Amino acid sequence: MQKNIIEVCFTPSDYDYFKGRFEIVVVIDVLRATSAICSAIHNGVNSVIPVSTIEEAKEYQDKGYLVGAERQGEIVEGFDFGNSPYSYMKPELVGKDVVLSTTNGTRAINIAKEAPIVVIGALTNIDFLCEWLIKQEKNVLCLCSGWKDKFNLEDTICGGAIADILIKSGKFTSDEDTSVGAKYLFQGAKDNYFGFLKSSSHRRRLKRLNLNEDIKFCLTPNQMDVIPILRNGRIEKLEF
Repeated sequence: MQKNIIEVCFTPSDYDYFKGRFEIVVVIDVLRATSAICSAIHNGVNSVIPVSTIEEAKEYQDKGYLVGAERQGEIVEGFDFGNSPYSYMKPELVGKDVVLSTTNGTRAINIAKEAPIVVIGALTNIDFLCEWLIKQEKNVLCLCSGWKDKFNLEDTICGGAIADILIKSGKFTSDEDTSVGAKYLFQGAKDNYFGFLKSSSHRRRLKRLNLNEDIKFCLTPNQMDVIPILRNGRIEKLEF
């Protein structure tokens, strides 16, 4: 039986190397964009519109949309919220379409938008997502959002976790050293994500902003059974 391919791309700047070879792209930005998107969809937000620039976000705001915008880990002045998962748990957002622009995650989503299927991955939905990926029997790429086109630990660990789970299913294989490295990082971190990432650059960045509760939330696996999927420029709940 021919196996499908699972690979991990460390940063959006490396995406062109992998582009066009995978039917499914899983975009990952653990701290915090994809964790926030999972939270939004899980808590009843109708859709999240990912935009890459603050200018686009302002255009939507002028049209009356609720808009979240984050840069450097902080809420951009003048917008409704940033990319904290807790911002999307509010009852008043249920059934609404919201717009989100972040430093890394929404840009990565838009870089991958031409792929046949784009879904959102995080530690918070990892097992549910992997069960679905295994059933699709398609080639899968984990696209790590990184930090400003640079490698980061938390996204790579999440990508490594997905690769590890899919390979252990017996239906997938990988060839790239990026995937091997991601799997080894995951195996070293899996017993204590919080401790392993204590010295990571983005965790230190968020800690300085007093965002430890966000960090704990984002690093706690399997809190929600939801797969956000990109359709026609909007991220919605994948219905089965």
